[in-house]
Amino acid sequence: MAKLDLSRRSFLKASVIAGVSVYVAPLGGKAFAALFEEKLLTPVKWSGKDGKAQFRIDGIAKVTGSKVFARDVRARDMPHWPDQQSHAFILRATRADRSYEGFDLTLLGDELQPDRIVTAEDLARDGVKFPAFYGEDMLLPKGKTPAYLGHAVAILIYHEFAKFRFAKDTLKFHDEVIRYGAVTGPLERDPWGTFRFVRVGGTTPFDDDVFSSLKNAPVFPNMMRKHQPVWPDGQEHGKLGEQGMFYAGKIQDELDHPPADWLVFDREYHTQSIDTAALEPDNANCWYDAANQALHMIVPSQGPLEVVESATELINGAKARFPVKQLFVHPCFTVGYGSKDHYNVPFYGLVCALYGDGKPVRLAFDRYEHFQTSIKRHAFKMHYRIAVDKKTGLMQAFKGDFEANGGGRANFSPSVAMVGATAAQSVYYFPKNDFAAVAIASRAIDAGSARGYGTLQSMAATEMAVDEIAEKLGMDPIDFRLKNVLKSGMKNTQGAIPAGAIRADEVMEKAKVHPIWANRAKKKADFDTKNPGQRYGVGFACVQKDFGTGAESSFAKVEIGEDGTISLFHTGNEIGTGMSTSQALAVAKWLGFPAGDAHFGVTDWADLPVVTSGNPYLMSQAEQNKVSANPRWSPAYASPASATNSAFYYTHSTREAARVVFMHGLWPAAMAIWGQGIGGGQAGSLVVRVEDARWVDGKLSAGGLQALPFEQLVKKAHELGLVTGATVHVFNRWRWSEADFDIAGKPVRLPIDGLSLKYGSGAKPADKAKAATRGGYHVLDRKKVYIPDVQMNNAAVTYYSAVGTLVELAVHEASGKVEVLNHHSIMECGSQLSPQLVSGQLQGGVAMGIGHALHEFLPLYEDGPGNGTWNFNRYHVPRAKDVAVWKQTGEVLPPVTETDPPKGIAEVVMIPVVGAIVNGIAHAIGHRFTDLPVTPEKIQEVLA
Repeated sequence: MAKLDLSRRSFLKASVIAGVSVYVAPLGGKAFAALFEEKLLTPVKWSGKDGKAQFRIDGIAKVTGSKVFARDVRARDMPHWPDQQSHAFILRATRADRSYEGFDLTLLGDELQPDRIVTAEDLARDGVKFPAFYGEDMLLPKGKTPAYLGHAVAILIYHEFAKFRFAKDTLKFHDEVIRYGAVTGPLERDPWGTFRFVRVGGTTPFDDDVFSSLKNAPVFPNMMRKHQPVWPDGQEHGKLGEQGMFYAGKIQDELDHPPADWLVFDREYHTQSIDTAALEPDNANCWYDAANQALHMIVPSQGPLEVVESATELINGAKARFPVKQLFVHPCFTVGYGSKDHYNVPFYGLVCALYGDGKPVRLAFDRYEHFQTSIKRHAFKMHYRIAVDKKTGLMQAFKGDFEANGGGRANFSPSVAMVGATAAQSVYYFPKNDFAAVAIASRAIDAGSARGYGTLQSMAATEMAVDEIAEKLGMDPIDFRLKNVLKSGMKNTQGAIPAGAIRADEVMEKAKVHPIWANRAKKKADFDTKNPGQRYGVGFACVQKDFGTGAESSFAKVEIGEDGTISLFHTGNEIGTGMSTSQALAVAKWLGFPAGDAHFGVTDWADLPVVTSGNPYLMSQAEQNKVSANPRWSPAYASPASATNSAFYYTHSTREAARVVFMHGLWPAAMAIWGQGIGGGQAGSLVVRVEDARWVDGKLSAGGLQALPFEQLVKKAHELGLVTGATVHVFNRWRWSEADFDIAGKPVRLPIDGLSLKYGSGAKPADKAKAATRGGYHVLDRKKVYIPDVQMNNAAVTYYSAVGTLVELAVHEASGKVEVLNHHSIMECGSQLSPQLVSGQLQGGVAMGIGHALHEFLPLYEDGPGNGTWNFNRYHVPRAKDVAVWKQTGEVLPPVTETDPPKGIAEVVMIPVVGAIVNGIAHAIGHRFTDLPVTPEKIQEVLA
C-alpha cells in the first residue's frame, strides 16, 4: 500500500480540531477526487436553459447501483485502503432488570471464535468512551444493570467474512449467551428534560400578553422529587417561574370551576413507539492506520460535521493508546427520517477500527439489529383539557400534560418533549394555555429526532379533540375549526407572532368545498347500503408545523468559473429529501441557471473561518454581546440535515451567496456593457434599477435594455475583476442575523453573519493580494452584527407551513380492517423550488402517517424490538394497497407573491392524515379512539 501523500491535497484540510487535522471528502465530490484521483458519481445534467432538473441530482447513481450509500462501500472500493475487509457485530443485553455478568461464547466452538473481542474493560483501560452527548457505558461493564434493552456489552471482530457470517448466525436469538446476576429491577432515573409553557393573552389576540414564555420566560421545576418535577409555588409578583405558576393555577381553577356556558373537554391520548424504517440500516466502515496515525470513517449521517466533532472528542480521549493526527471522514448519501441525526453507530464503528488490528472493519446491522438499536419515535402520553364557550364556539383555554418516553439515552428527548408541547396548539388560537412536558428516562430503546419530532403525537391528538368537541357542540367540524383558526398577527402559545401570512384558513376553506367533504353524508348512505358489512367514513384534519430548531446555521459557496460553470458548495447533506437537487435549482433565482457542479456535506470552509462558542440556546445576552465583537464569531457553526430545514434555511444561505455574486459581479458587468458608448450607451436614456432585472431564456434584461447572454456577463465580470464567487455563513434564531459589510468601498447590510469574496481573473493587484491566503477568497470583517436576542429562544417556534388532509375510508365490520379508499391533501408551502420533489414529499409523508395511524407499533419493553427478534415480518409498514396509491390527490396553494420564500414541509405532510383517519373511523362507526394505532382488534372490540 502506497504511503499517503498529503502535500497534493493540503487544501482539503477543513480545520484542526483539538490537535487533529480533519479532512472531509464526500464520495463522488471534488474533494474525494483530489484525495483519491477517482470519482464514483457521474456529473449532473440539466435540461437545457429552462432551469429544470432532468432528474434528481442523485437519481441515476441510486437507481444504477452506484456506491453512494455507505452500506455499499467495502475496503477494496477505497483507494489507499487495504483490500482485506474485516467485519464486526455487537452482543447486547436483552434484559434490563438485573445485573450484567459477562457472556459465554461456547456456542461458537473453537472454529468460530472472534479474532478480537472488545469489552468495557478494554475501553476503560484505553480511555475510550462515548462523546459526552451520548452518555455513559458505551459498552456495559460487568456488575451494572443495563440502562435499556439492547444495551451493548461487547464487540466481536472477525477478519474472515465466512467465520463472521457463521458466527453471527449461530448466536442470533440466543439470549443465553449473556449472563445475568441479581435481579435489581429497571434503573430509575430523573427525566431527561422538563418544561412548562404558560400564557395568558390580552383582551384580543393582538393585544400584549399578560404573561407568556416569550415576554417573560418558560417555567422550570425547582427540583426533582422521586424523579418527578417539583414546580415553583405560584406568586403573582414573585420570580418569573412563580408568576408563571400563579397564572397556571388560575387556568386550573377556571377549568375545575368553569362558567355555566363553558364546555370543558377532558381526554387522554396515547401514541406508540415506531421505527423510522429507514431504507439504509445503520452501518459504518472505519480503518485505523496506526503507522500514519490516521483514522478513516465511511458513514451515513445527517450531520457530517457532528460526526467530525464527536469523533475528534472520542479519539482525543484515547490518544495515549490510539494516537491520531489525521481524521478522514467520507459522508455518504443516506435516508434517515431523523434516525441518522446524532445517532451513535459511527462511534461504535470507530471503536471497531481502533481494535481492528490495523484492518478496516465494517459494522453493518441487519434488520433485526437495526430494529433493536435504531432511534425510535417517542411514545407519548397526553392529557388534554380544553374549555370552549358553548354560545360563541370559541376556545377559551387549553391545559396539556405531555409525557414522552425517551428511552435509555437522552438523545434529543428534552427538545422533542418541548416541541411536542408547543405544537399542541396546532392551527388554533387559545387565549390561555398551560403546557407541561416531561421526557422520561426508561429501559426502552433510545428515542430521538424521528420525523415529526413530537408534533405528530401532540397535533394528531389535538385534531382528534377538536373534531370531538365540534360534535359535542353540534357544529360542522370545519366550521368549528375556522371559527378558532390562528390568523396572521395572532400569537402562538409561547406568545410569539408567527412569521408571515398564516394560511390555514385558506386550506380549510378549500377542504370544506371539496367533494369528499361536501358529499360525505350522501356517499355514506349510498356506500353503506351497497356494501353490507362495511361502513364508510370521512375524516378531516389540518395542522401547521414549525420548521427549524431556533439555532439554524449553514455555509454556502457559489462560484462562476470563466467557462460559465456555476459551482455550489453547501454544508447540508443529502438524506433522501432531494435537497441536493433543490439547492442546485435555488441558485437560478439570481444567476439564471441552476448549479451544474454541486457538492454537499462540505465541512472545508477555510475560505471563511467562522468560529463559535457557548450554547446558542442557553447563553446569556451579555455573553452573546461580548463574543459577537469578534467579527468571525457566530452562535452556531453548521446544522445537520434535519428539522425540515433545507427548503427554507439552506436555501437562504444558497441564495444569499448567489445574490452577492449577482449584485457585485453580474449586475455591474451588465451595467458596464449597457453603459458603453457616448452618453451612457443604451442605458443612458433609461431609468435602470436592479429590482427590474429579469432572467429570460438564459439572458439578463432590465427596463427594456438589450438581453445579455449569461456567457457574455460572466466573461465581462471576470475581465473587470468583479465578484465571481461568494462564501456566506448564516444564523437564524427565529429571525436571521444581519451584518454590515464594506464591499468595493460601499456599505452593505446583508442577512448573513459571515462573508468572503472571490474576484474575477482580471482583478486588480490589490484585490488579488487580499484573496491570496484563503484559497483565492478575501475574508471580509463585518462592521457591525445584529444577532437575534437570546430572548427569542423563548418563542420556541415562529415559522410554520400548513397542510390539511381529507380521507375516505371503509371499516370492515367482520375483520375490523380499515381500508383507505382515497385521500386529498391541501398544502401551503410558499414558493416551490421543485414541484416534483414537493409532490414526492407529500406522497411519502401521507404513507408514513397512514402507517402511524393504522399499522406501525412497537412494544416499549421486554416484548419489543429490544429483544432482537423484530423485523418486517412482525412490523407492518404501509404498502401500495394501504395508501390509495391510484386515487390519492393533492394540491398546493399558490404563493401570495412570487417573492414568497419556500417553506419546510418534509414533516408536516405526514401529520394531518393521522387525525383525519381517526376522525374518519369515528364518522364510520360512531366510536372515537384515543390510543394509536387503531388496529383491527381494537375495532372488533368496539363492534362486538
